[in-house]
Amino acid sequence: MEKLHQAVEYLTSLLQHMGIFAGILLVILESIIPMLPLGVFVALNINAFGLVIGILISWMATCLGCYMSFLLFSFLSEKYISKKVKTLKVKKVITKMKSINFSNLVVIIALPFTPAFLINISAGIVRMSHRKFLLALAIGKIFMISFWGCIGKSLLESMTDITTIIILAIFIILAYFISKIVSKKMNIE
Repeated sequence: MEKLHQAVEYLTSLLQHMGIFAGILLVILESIIPMLPLGVFVALNINAFGLVIGILISWMATCLGCYMSFLLFSFLSEKYISKKVKTLKVKKVITKMKSINFSNLVVIIALPFTPAFLINISAGIVRMSHRKFLLALAIGKIFMISFWGCIGKSLLESMTDITTIIILAIFIILAYFISKIVSKKMNIE
């Protein structure tokens, strides 16, 4: 436990020394490389730069990274992927993603355990509206990042702690209602 504490202190001090752009880069990389731990990067940003700044730069960076991934797969879809899709499972995912409404997309993005790379890739492949995707990212990711920033627990701990479950449920409900308001005001389906 002492070694872990020392590692966190070292990484936090390194991040503080390297600056906010290093914290942003970490989160962008996580959005593109799915094996990296977003919760850890958010916690490091919060430790290094404070709660508000840590959450804001993590939110901005994850939205940017997800959008970059979306753009890449949107481009690749037009050139290569759409012609190669033959399996029934992939076709089902594409069909579901094409018809997903804005509020459901926001809720899926807001869930802290949803693999973002799958959402980015499938939204890119179906060539979802940039506006719809960006607004859904902005709303959903702020709640997801806030969850990781304020809770900062592992998946197992989070699913067994009633307080964490209640906070997560409140965040998801808030994301849903905000998405409904934005959907009406911006006329997004």
